[in-house]
Amino acid sequence: MNYDWRNDRIGSALQGENPTVLRRLDTGFAVIGDVQFLPGYSVLLVDDPGVQRLSELSMSRRLAFLSGMDRLGEAVERACKQRDPAFLRVNLEILGNTDPYLHAHVWPRFAWEPADLVGRPVWLYPRERWSDEHSALGPQHDNLREAIGEELDRLV
Repeated sequence: MNYDWRNDRIGSALQGENPTVLRRLDTGFAVIGDVQFLPGYSVLLVDDPGVQRLSELSMSRRLAFLSGMDRLGEAVERACKQRDPAFLRVNLEILGNTDPYLHAHVWPRFAWEPADLVGRPVWLYPRERWSDEHSALGPQHDNLREAIGEELDRLV
């Protein structure tokens, strides 16, 4: 049987086998997203795969998770602002509709996005954008990964 870290993103991160991990944070892992049609897309994964909702964390861990989301958001903002003058902002989202564990999405937004989408939720992008091989995470994103990681380190 072939092991695929995507089937256990948190467990593989805890084992040091998740290649998307940027940094270990207090209550989770900052990871770069599998798709990069909005370059810099990142996710904060909680470090306990049994935690499904923010309300399941103790108040101190809850605040630490939200602080980690803020830190990752600012790191993505700084890295994207340096790399692309069309950077506008980041969107932060805790949705929990698909994956059964607590996680937060960090979406950079850019002026070059289609006019009918730039001011709307990322989830309205056409389905094919999510599986387009040209936007799949790969070696072409190594510099971006490094930049976000360095910003995370600066924000400690």
